[in-house]
Amino acid sequence: MSSPDLPQAERSVEAGAGGGTRPRGAGPAPRPASFRLRRLALAGPTLAIAATIAALALAAYGVPETWLGRAVLGLFVVLMAWQSFTAWQYLYGLIAALMGDRALSALERRAATISTRPTGLSRTAAVVAIHAEDPLAVFSAIRVMARSLQREGGDGSDIDIFVLSDTREGAISAVEEHEFARIQAWSQREGRGMPRIRYRRRADNSGRKAGNIAEFCTTYGHEYDFMIVLDADSLMTGAAMRRLARLMEENPRTGLIQTVSYAAGRDTLFARIQQFAVRLYAPLSLRCLETWQGPDGSYWGHNAILRVEAFANNAELPVLSGKPPLGGEILCHDIVEGALLRRAGWDVRLLPEMGGTWEEMPTNLIDLLGRERRWCQGNLQHVRVLPMKGLLGASRWHLGVGILGYCVYPLWIAFLGLGTWQAVRSGELGLIGYGLDGGNAAAWALATLVIAVMGLPKLLSLGYVLASPRRRADFGGTRSLLVSAALEQAIWVLLWPVMALFAAGAVVTTMFGRVVRWDTQSRDDRSVPWREAFRLQSDAVAAGGALAVLLAFGNSWLALWMAPVALALLTSPFQSVLTSSTRLGLGSKARGLFLTEDDTRPAPELLELHQTRTAGAEPAAITAAPSPWLPVTIDEASAPTLR
Repeated sequence: MSSPDLPQAERSVEAGAGGGTRPRGAGPAPRPASFRLRRLALAGPTLAIAATIAALALAAYGVPETWLGRAVLGLFVVLMAWQSFTAWQYLYGLIAALMGDRALSALERRAATISTRPTGLSRTAAVVAIHAEDPLAVFSAIRVMARSLQREGGDGSDIDIFVLSDTREGAISAVEEHEFARIQAWSQREGRGMPRIRYRRRADNSGRKAGNIAEFCTTYGHEYDFMIVLDADSLMTGAAMRRLARLMEENPRTGLIQTVSYAAGRDTLFARIQQFAVRLYAPLSLRCLETWQGPDGSYWGHNAILRVEAFANNAELPVLSGKPPLGGEILCHDIVEGALLRRAGWDVRLLPEMGGTWEEMPTNLIDLLGRERRWCQGNLQHVRVLPMKGLLGASRWHLGVGILGYCVYPLWIAFLGLGTWQAVRSGELGLIGYGLDGGNAAAWALATLVIAVMGLPKLLSLGYVLASPRRRADFGGTRSLLVSAALEQAIWVLLWPVMALFAAGAVVTTMFGRVVRWDTQSRDDRSVPWREAFRLQSDAVAAGGALAVLLAFGNSWLALWMAPVALALLTSPFQSVLTSSTRLGLGSKARGLFLTEDDTRPAPELLELHQTRTAGAEPAAITAAPSPWLPVTIDEASAPTLR
C-alpha cells in the first residue's frame, strides 16, 4: 500500500517499514565521537568527586588503625562514590536540559512534530500481557485506548489491540472471556475507526511474561511489523501509539523505542507521594540517561514499541546455568532482551519526554516492598548475564547499574551499623556524621561536599521546576510545590531506613538461595491492616529496638544523629498503615498537596479511565460529574498552605 499525499521523506521509508531492512548479523552502527565525550563527561566528574571525598576523609580522620575503622572508611568511600554518581547524573541532566534542542536526539526532535495519522505503511499490535489480573480493570483500559485511537482518525486497521492471557485460574479466565465478549460487542457498536480487539489465552505458561510475548511473536508475529508492549496497568493514548509507529517506519535501523510511563491513577497517601516524587525528580536523570546512551538504550518491559521480526530473531532468552535464584529462567527479562537487540545491531532508543503513556504502582509500602524483593532477585540474576559474549559496553553498564542499585543497600546497613558501633566506642560521630564534628578544616570541607552530594539531586530537580511558570503550574503552583516537596522529604527520611533494611535483607537472602515467588501484583488502592503490617515488619521493629539500645550507650550527639533511623524502624508498621489510607490521600489532594500535571491538567484518557472503572459501564463521553480525577486548578496566589 502507498499513501500519495505523504511528504517525500515519509514515502521514501515505505520499503523499510517492516522488519527486513536491517541486515542480520550486522553490528551496531558507529557512534559519533561526541558520544565518547558525553560518556567521559559522566564518568570523569563522578570519579573526581569520589576521589576528593576519599582524600578529605583521610585528611580529616587519618588512616584507621583498627579493622573497624578501616571497614567504616571503606564502606563510606564506596557509598559516597555511588552518591557522587547519582548527584552528577542530575547536574549532567540539568546542563543537557538547559541546552534545549542541541542536546536532543534526531528521534526526539522528530517525535515532537510527527503526524499521528496512519500512513498505511505498517501494522502494529498493541499487546497487553496479563496473568490473573482484574479483567474489568484491564478491559476498561483497553476501551479507553481503543476510543483514543478512534479519535485520532483512520479506519482502525493499522493498530490491533491484543490481550495475551497467561491466567490459569478458571474463575478469572471465565471473567476474561466474558469481558472480551462485552468489549467485542461494544466495539461493533462504536462503528468506524475502532481498532480490532483480539484475545488469546495460552495453554502453556512457560517463560512467564517473556514466554507469553515470545509465543505471540511465533504465532501472530507475521501479521504485524511492530508491537507495542503494555502491562496490565499500562495506559497509552492513541496519539502516542500512532506516533511510535510512524517513528519506527521512518527509522528502519531502530529495533525498539522505550517511552517513559509515569505512575498515575491511584489515591492512597503513599501512592500520591510516590507519583509526586517521580514526576518531580525523574526528568533530569532521564535527560542525562538519554543524552549519554544514544542508540545504546535499554528496555524496561512495557510502554515500548518493538520491531517484531528483529525482536523474534534476536531477543531469545538463554536459560542461565545453575539453580534459582541466580540460575534458571531469567526473571527480569526486559533489560536482557534490549541488550540482545543492541548486540544484533538494532538501535534501542529512549523518548524521555514524549508523554501520553502511564502505568500504576503499588499503593502501599507493603506491596512496594514485595515488588522490590522480586525485582532484587531478578536484577541480581544479571550477574550471570554480564559475561555473555558480544554485549556492548553500554548494555553491560545498564545491567551493572541495576545490580549495584540493590547491592548498595546492604552496604548502607553495614556502614550505619558499624559506624554507630565505632561512634559508641570512640565518643565521636566520625564518618557516620560525614565530618560534622571533626573539628578541623578537612572535616568541614568533607561535610560540606557530602551534604551537597546527598542533597543535589532533589535541590536541582526542585530548582528546575521552579524556574518555569508552566512546570510550577503543573505541580499546583509555587507554594503547593514547596510544601509538598518538604513533606515528601520528611516522609522519605522515615521510609528510607525501612526500605533500605528490607532491600538489604532481600539481597542477602537471595545470595543464600531464597527463591521468590512471582505472584500477581495488587494494583488497587489497598489499605494495609494493622495485623499484616506488624507481622511483615517485625524485623524492622526489632532492628529499631536494637539500635535504640545501642544509642543508649553513646553520647547525646550520636543519639540525636541516629534517632530518625531508630524512629523510622520502630514505627514502620504505623507508616505502612497510615500511608495506605485513601482518605488521607484524597484529603492531601483536596488541600493542594502532592499534585502533578495528571491532577492539574489530566489527559482525557485518564479522566475516561477513572469514569469507566467507577461506573463499571461504557460511557459515551467524558462528563462533568464531580470526580476526584477532575482537574485541580490552583493559581500561585491562592495555593493553600499546610494546615
